[in-house]
Amino acid sequence: MKVKVAILIAPLAVWLLVGAHTAEAQQPMGKVWRVGALMSLYPPDAEGPQAFRQHLRTLGYVEGQNLVIEWRYSQGRNDRLPSLAAELIRLNVNLMVADTTLAGRAAMRATSTIPIVLVSSADAVGGGLVSNLGRPGGNVTGHSIMLAETSVKRLQLLKEAVPRVSRVAVLWDPATPFHRAMLKEIDAAAPSLRLQPLAVAVKSRDDLGHALSEITRSRADALFVSQFMSPTARRQLLDFAAKSRLPTMFLNRDYVPAGGLMSYAPNFPELFRQTDVYVDKILKGAKPGDLPVEQPTKFELVINMKTAKALGLTISPSVLARADEVIQ
Repeated sequence: MKVKVAILIAPLAVWLLVGAHTAEAQQPMGKVWRVGALMSLYPPDAEGPQAFRQHLRTLGYVEGQNLVIEWRYSQGRNDRLPSLAAELIRLNVNLMVADTTLAGRAAMRATSTIPIVLVSSADAVGGGLVSNLGRPGGNVTGHSIMLAETSVKRLQLLKEAVPRVSRVAVLWDPATPFHRAMLKEIDAAAPSLRLQPLAVAVKSRDDLGHALSEITRSRADALFVSQFMSPTARRQLLDFAAKSRLPTMFLNRDYVPAGGLMSYAPNFPELFRQTDVYVDKILKGAKPGDLPVEQPTKFELVINMKTAKALGLTISPSVLARADEVIQ
């Protein structure tokens, strides 16, 4: 009986060994791919970029063997993106990955030939990155995450969670293409929600302090954040909201465990993983212009009950029942 077991196990062990290396074996021997990662919001050690690296490995792209990733992080300084994109071009990267619309535009201005994959463009068409989602053409493809279209849903959830809210400060960036469309959507929906939106512009990290002072003067009783921010700016904003006792709604889950009240957004680490699928197809010969731009099929509602308690809020059971994650 022992002999029979050994005979069965030996082929299985060989099969497992072969299977573990199948993905890596599929890559051309001796070929080293160089991928440029142009990040305006995510440092290389953040959850999204780490998910990107790990999933690439499962597809057979292993750093130090057949893959080099050149990271360029602007630390939230959008004015640095053009020079960082130019650096990546000089490194002769095979492909560029851009985390936002502004990073994508900087990459597109730097090259019309090197493929560019968008991790999370707020509006790929409105931002001028592609002409059509179904067949983008050119050298750009990736994800467009419909942030303008889903802003009204965020506003509705905020009002339902905190019915007393009436004056909502909406942070926006005049340089971000989708923000003007977002403000129009919010202005149109506000009367039916009995809300008065107060647009507060933040053009750069240096403007944030002035914007927070303006929010205080406006007597806003809630804060709607439609921007991605650097970790330093995020901390400054969350500290202000806590001190001012303002309920907050964000378009990125990362703010909520750090002290924000709510977010309604796609799963961004998952978008980074899905970006790898584009990278794999393009490195294997597909043209970015032939790959449709995809949109998220699921948005996640995250609520921080510790923050709600600190603000003296009771979140209704109907809102909690719809939450994908409740942080206690």
